[in-house]
Amino acid sequence: MLHKRHLIIGSLLACAMLPSFALAQDVSKPAEAPAPTAPANAAEPAKAPEPPKPPYTLTANVFLVSDYFFRGLSQTWGKPAIQGGADFVHDSGAYLGTWASNVSGNQYAGGSMEWDFYGGYNYKINDDWTVGAGLYYYYYPGANNDNAATPGLAGSTYNTLEGNLLANWKWLTLKYNYSFTAYFGASPATGFTDNTNGTSYVQLDGAYPLPSVEGLSLIGHVGYTHYSADLNPPGINGGQTNPSYTDWKLGVSYVWKDGWTVGAYYVGTDNTAYYNPTASLVNSSTKNLGGNNFYVTVGRTF
Repeated sequence: MLHKRHLIIGSLLACAMLPSFALAQDVSKPAEAPAPTAPANAAEPAKAPEPPKPPYTLTANVFLVSDYFFRGLSQTWGKPAIQGGADFVHDSGAYLGTWASNVSGNQYAGGSMEWDFYGGYNYKINDDWTVGAGLYYYYYPGANNDNAATPGLAGSTYNTLEGNLLANWKWLTLKYNYSFTAYFGASPATGFTDNTNGTSYVQLDGAYPLPSVEGLSLIGHVGYTHYSADLNPPGINGGQTNPSYTDWKLGVSYVWKDGWTVGAYYVGTDNTAYYNPTASLVNSSTKNLGGNNFYVTVGRTF
């Protein structure tokens, strides 16, 4: 959304000087007859009808974040990210969109970008309740385990297709996500006991508008990732084989009327024995991707 305020102050003095200025410029031009005055009881001229409002909205957004966290885990090896997207929403409830962010090649071997595509349908039951369903595709251009330094990881990408169902009540949203493909490259080729199709993520999100300050909201989130397969023994980090975990987030966001948004959030995960540290796929570096972290965001919606 983009709102602009303009204040134009006209000069009454210029209007007062206009007749003499015209005379000085063209003294040979005859004076025009005054316009006839409409009778007092004459009908007002009909106003042109306003153009109909289109049955859809188009918005775009761009954000800078100090760290990109997805389901509680850093996707940028602890580094900042630039992110942006565009959304089409029809009055019928159908929607389409795309979104992108930089990611770390330490986690997505051979890649540096996440590019998402999504669509679905939301049905508004009443002013308080909405239900919906959709598809979401995560695409990582150029990223493939063929680029990993560890032998035996070849043969799979990180691209993932999920379906989702949601129910929204006022400022609360419950959402269930189900992976139709291997979950971000996790498969027998990468050391798992089975394919990870069927991995699920259930999340509860809230954005409660604080009545004391317009535009200020309290943000809360909790989610659980359930992997449909574990790592084969001996696992990692001293024998850890179960990658399933819970994540949470708490913070505040402030939205100005012209579309600018700032936010500050505290995010965390359990199962740090599995995710801390995480080894890079392409070199010898490691990073604690889970645990408790703080990040900030600033951006604008157009």
